[in-house]
Amino acid sequence: MTFWVITAILSLAGTGLILRPMLRGSNADTNKTDAEYGLAVYRDQLAEVDRDLAKGVLNEDEAARTRLEISRRILDADKDFAADSVERTTSRAVGQGAVILSVCVLMAGTFGVYQFIGAGGAPDFPLQKRLAAIDTLRESRPSQAKAEAEVGTLPTPDATPEYIQLVEQLREKAGARPDDLKGQQLLAQHEARIGNFIGARIAQGRVVDILGDAATGADYVDLAELMIIAANGFVSPQAEQALGRAIQLAPADSRARYYAGLGLFQTGRPDITYKLWNQLLNEGPEDAPWIAPIRSEIESVARQAGLSLADIPQPTTTPGPTAEDIRDAKNLSDSERQEFIRAMVSRLSERLATEGGNAQEWARLIRALGVLGETARASAIWKEAKDTFGADPIAMETLLEAARTAEIAN
Repeated sequence: MTFWVITAILSLAGTGLILRPMLRGSNADTNKTDAEYGLAVYRDQLAEVDRDLAKGVLNEDEAARTRLEISRRILDADKDFAADSVERTTSRAVGQGAVILSVCVLMAGTFGVYQFIGAGGAPDFPLQKRLAAIDTLRESRPSQAKAEAEVGTLPTPDATPEYIQLVEQLREKAGARPDDLKGQQLLAQHEARIGNFIGARIAQGRVVDILGDAATGADYVDLAELMIIAANGFVSPQAEQALGRAIQLAPADSRARYYAGLGLFQTGRPDITYKLWNQLLNEGPEDAPWIAPIRSEIESVARQAGLSLADIPQPTTTPGPTAEDIRDAKNLSDSERQEFIRAMVSRLSERLATEGGNAQEWARLIRALGVLGETARASAIWKEAKDTFGADPIAMETLLEAARTAEIAN
C-alpha cells in the first residue's frame, strides 16, 4: 500500500508541474490582441484632443466632431475586443481540457501497463541477491523420488497384453540377476516402451552402476532423460548430476546440452540456457528431436534473459534425400547407389563451399566421404573444417568424431 501512495503522490506532483504553465493565464502585456491595442490608442487620442483644445489648436466644434469620431471607433473596437475575449476564453478552455484529458489518459495507461508487467512493492533485487536466490532455488529443489511421487502415474502408451506380460517376465528375470548388464539394458528399454519410466530409470541406473568407469556419456544421458521424463519434465538434482557426468564424458552431446539448458532455465538462469540452446539451433540438424522444443521456448527464454530475439537462428532447409529418393535408392544396384550417394555428397559439398554450414553438416560430409572411400577428399574437408571451427571446442568434438569414423584422424 505504501508503494501505491508514494507512486500517486509523485505522479500528481509531476503532473502538477506539467499542467501549471499550461493552465496559467497568459500575460496581458505580452499577449494583447489588436482590439486591445486599438482601444488604448483611441483613449490616448481622446486625451490628445483635450490637450489640443486647451492649447487653442482646436475650437469647440472641431473638438466635439473629433471626439465623436474617436468614440465611434472605440465602440467598434470594444465589440471586436468582446468577441475576441470570448474566442480566447473558449480556445483556452478547450486547450486546457485537452491537456488535462491527455494527462489523465497517460496516467491511466501507465498504471495499466505497470499492472500488467510491473511488480508493485517489489524490493530492490541486486545481482548478488538474485544469485543467492538462484542458489536457494537450486538447493531447495525436490529430489527425483519426491518429484516422481508428486507427478503420479503418467499416461501409458497402448501395449498388447502379451507384450506387457513379456515385460513382466523380463522384470522378474532382471530382478533375479541385478548384475546382468544385457538384462538391465533390455529392461530399461522395454519399461520405457510401456510407459513405466520410473522402472526404466531404475534399470538404467543399474546399467550405469554395472559399467562403472566404462559407462559412456550416452549412458548417462539416457539415465538423465529417463529421470526427466519420469518427473514430467522436471530436472532434479540427481538428473543434473547425471547430465554433468555426461557432458564431462561427451561435451558435444546435443541431448545432454539441451537438458542441461532446461535445468538451468528451471533454476533461474535463462541467460545460460539461451546460449546453450542458441548454439544447438546453429548446429542443427533441423530435424533433430531437441530442435522443435527449443524453438517453441527460446523466445520466452530470450525475453526472460533480456536478450535480443534477432540473434535466434531461423530454420534452414538443408539439401538432402527426399522420401522418394530413399525409395528409389533401395532399388538401385551397388554402382548406381554409389553414384546416388556421390550426387548427394556433391550437393552438400557445393552448398557448404558457397553458403557455409554448421558443424553437424561438415561432419556429415566427412563421414559420407569416408563411406565412399574418398579419404583424401575427406582429409581436405577435415582440414578446412578445423580452420573454420577451431575456436569452438564443442563443434570440434563433433568434427573429430566424424573424422575418426572416416578413419582420417586418431
